[in-house]
Order: sequence, then structure tokens, then C-alpha cells
Amino acid sequence: MSIPILTYHNVDVPRRGAPLRGLYVLPRMFRIQMRMLTWMGYRGLSMSGLLPYLRGEKHGKVVGITFDDGYLDNLVHALPVLLEYGFQATCYIVAGRVGDCNRWDMAQGLDRKPLMDWDQIGQWIGAGMEIGSHTLDHVDVSRITGAELRRQVQDSKSRLEQDFGVAIEHFCYPYGFSSPEAVDVVEEAGYHTATTTRRGRARVLDSLMELPRVPLYRSTLPHLFWAKIETGYEDRRG
Repeated sequence: MSIPILTYHNVDVPRRGAPLRGLYVLPRMFRIQMRMLTWMGYRGLSMSGLLPYLRGEKHGKVVGITFDDGYLDNLVHALPVLLEYGFQATCYIVAGRVGDCNRWDMAQGLDRKPLMDWDQIGQWIGAGMEIGSHTLDHVDVSRITGAELRRQVQDSKSRLEQDFGVAIEHFCYPYGFSSPEAVDVVEEAGYHTATTTRRGRARVLDSLMELPRVPLYRSTLPHLFWAKIETGYEDRRG
């Protein structure tokens, strides 16, 4: 059984010529994609909602919906559409950058994009959505070890739990990269799942600590969106 876990970053209109503008999904296209899921008979779930399906305990036409980094535009543009279609989603928060911006990108010359602050993340949770951890500082955990790795993985979990009063049970590797040590630390920290950027649809009984996902881009037109969900298109790119 194949289970697509969708990956979004920005749901917004990028400025003309913006670097990495391909990672944006236009708000109108996001609405079309959610409508298509409904037409195809899928339910959009958070990672907690998806977990019983990944374990083989439940069966049905479901997709996971995830957002990396915690951008404000996820709240502004994506949340109303998710609520309209009765879907849930998980947003992976960079715990040490709440209310700040994507400084990890700006160092490479990319545009400044605001992240949700504490109140805005509270609105996201209050609307029935979920948050997970994306480390403290959006670091590549495959390149760090020992105490710093544990700090990024474990302290991000405890900080988010303390600040928002919710269980943080899902992790996303920044840049999509993991390592054997990072996988062990994530599992030891008590996360139930961890997602990568390895392309493909998840399958029942896959390793829950290195789940593949289906990326969505500005160029993902409806026919390609259908192929990513319903066919082996992404599986062949994993």
C-alpha cells in the first residue's frame, strides 16, 4: 500500500526573479490540489493521523500533508483551505527561530521570509493542525554528532512542548539529510516518525525514522499532481 506524504514550503506568490521560487506553491494552485485530493477520494491527515496507516493498523485512501520550516504564509494561505476541505496537516517548526525568519537561507542570498511567531503557531494548533520539530536552528543533522546533535533533536522537542503544551512526536530532517547516528538520536528522543526529502510514496511498514515524501513545486500542474499521488512517478525518483 502506497501512502503519499506531501511536502510544502511556501504557499505564496514569489517575487519575480526570486531565488528558489520553484519551492513556492501558488495559493490558487494549493486550493486546486486540495480539491483534487477530495475528488480522488483522499483524506488529508497530519502525521499523527497518518501513523496508524503507516503501521498497517488502518487502511484507506489517505495522504499526509506536511509543511517545512513554519512560514507565516502557511497560516495565511494554506490553513483556510485545509479547514475548508476538512484536512489536517503537520508543520515542522524550527524551534529556535520562532517569530524570526529563514536565516539559514538568507546566508546563501535567498529572500527573507517570515516565520510564524508564538501566537500564530498557537492559532495553527488551535485550528486543529499539528506541529513537529525541525531542530532548533535548521541545521544539517547529518553533519553534526554527539552533544550538539542531541541538543538540536532533543531540545527542540522539549522547547516546543513547553512553549505550546502539546506533544511533539514527529521530526523532519532539515535539508532532508540523515545519518545512522541522527536516526538513532531521533528515535531515542521519542519521536514516532521522521521525514526526509527522499522522493517517493511511503509504504506500510517502511522505517518510520526515514520516511520518503512527495515534493510539490511551483511547476506542479494538476496533471503532474495527479501522477505524483496516483502512480509510481515519485517512487521512480527516490
